[in-house]
Amino acid sequence: MTVQNQDMELSEILKVRREKLKELQEMGQDPFKIVNFGKTHSTEEIIQNFDSMEGMSVSIAGRLMSKRGMGKASFCDLQDREGKIQLYIRVNEVGEDTYNKVKKFDIGDIVGVKGEVFKTHKGEISIKVMEIILLSKSLQPLPEKWHGLKDMDLRYRQRYVDLIVNPDVKDTFIKRSKIIKSIREFLDNRGYLEVDTPILNTIPGGAAARPFITHHNTLDIDMYLRIATELHLKRLIVGGLEKVYEMGRIFRNEGMSIKHNPEFTTIELYEAYTDYKGMMELTEQMISGVAQEVLGTTKIVYQEEEIDLTPPWKRMTMIESIKEYTNVDFEAITTDEDARAAAKSLKVHVEDKHTRGEVINTVFEECVEEHLVQPTFITDYPVEVSPLAKRKPDAPTLTERFELFITRREMANAFSELNDPIDQRERFVKQVEAREAGDEEANMMDDDFINALEYGMPPTGGLGIGIDRLVMLLTDSYSIRDVLLFPTMKQRD
Repeated sequence: MTVQNQDMELSEILKVRREKLKELQEMGQDPFKIVNFGKTHSTEEIIQNFDSMEGMSVSIAGRLMSKRGMGKASFCDLQDREGKIQLYIRVNEVGEDTYNKVKKFDIGDIVGVKGEVFKTHKGEISIKVMEIILLSKSLQPLPEKWHGLKDMDLRYRQRYVDLIVNPDVKDTFIKRSKIIKSIREFLDNRGYLEVDTPILNTIPGGAAARPFITHHNTLDIDMYLRIATELHLKRLIVGGLEKVYEMGRIFRNEGMSIKHNPEFTTIELYEAYTDYKGMMELTEQMISGVAQEVLGTTKIVYQEEEIDLTPPWKRMTMIESIKEYTNVDFEAITTDEDARAAAKSLKVHVEDKHTRGEVINTVFEECVEEHLVQPTFITDYPVEVSPLAKRKPDAPTLTERFELFITRREMANAFSELNDPIDQRERFVKQVEAREAGDEEANMMDDDFINALEYGMPPTGGLGIGIDRLVMLLTDSYSIRDVLLFPTMKQRD
């Protein structure tokens, strides 16, 4: 069929559906004026509890997904959030008037049904319909049954249709909700307090990222959508809340890929009187526990690779990992010049201004990350790329920091948090200098945060996890857009 013929056919379907709606309205049976329907059960409840519900009268509602027959009896499939169930509609049960109306129902229409639970001769659990009413008219046809909605761009733009016709998509987002619920329960049970911090900020801080800028009309000032929740949460540790977390949207005005969306969900948590090692143990327990609770196992498959989330997970310092995968030992390289030369020998691009610590981080990203499939904690990051982490007492050029990698992707980032206000101010100064030199992702000076640290922040462990990437992992989703209900898309003409 040509595109022109398809368009003509679609136009005719739209016309017919609107004519059916007009007929109903002229008969005083406008479905859009119905305000409620007394639903008593879901399809899943009926199917799972059939033995105790056989013969019971129930009231269910959902969308018609198929129609078969149309003599004196018809079969339809009704779909609600939990699944599908077959409807058996006989003219003798519902009456000729109602039955004739049912003949005019379209696939996609939303109906309310009252009837009796039974099993057909073929053994299919069904509802023998006694009453059926149109609750909402579908004026757009659903995608053709066998081909479904395959256009990925259209699926992301019209997620409502995607959810209707692709059960796996609905399952992904139900799992996402369960994952988030499980994380909250894990932390709540350990005495953490969930809090809310501002989304609009006068200073974008807590991460190296380019922010979105907006304008507050009443105050007549530019403001930034938050790029992290870190600095506000640490203020609460100063205030004595001791264990806090926030799960919410973060906004970064950066590139888009299968791993990146301009707005995404993170969880950041902070606990007084612990360190990054304590955060490692918590991370292992939380992610493996969530997998066990939601999926029933800690051994999963992601994009055809088997991943074992069973603790304990592998631990390596950044310098150890580089040595393992490149045979270059940065422990033996002490100057910036020698570090840059080592990077160039590995064909890793670095600039003349890059310090040894920046080079180590770049080499790691270029040469090591691609090998980190199983859960691996990479520790001891250079201080130059960790402006908010505490220095290692025995190696002041490094910090007490880890990142967790699974399936070659960063999943979590954690520090022994820097609580020295003098050191923190010096690091902010260097970030400001980098910003003035053209680095739009560098931090700004946050004098109020320094002021908070001067009141005294206890030794603290902090952790950030990208919720979307974790959901990707636990639902075997290839792209971040597959786990965002409404991903950012360029507007169509």
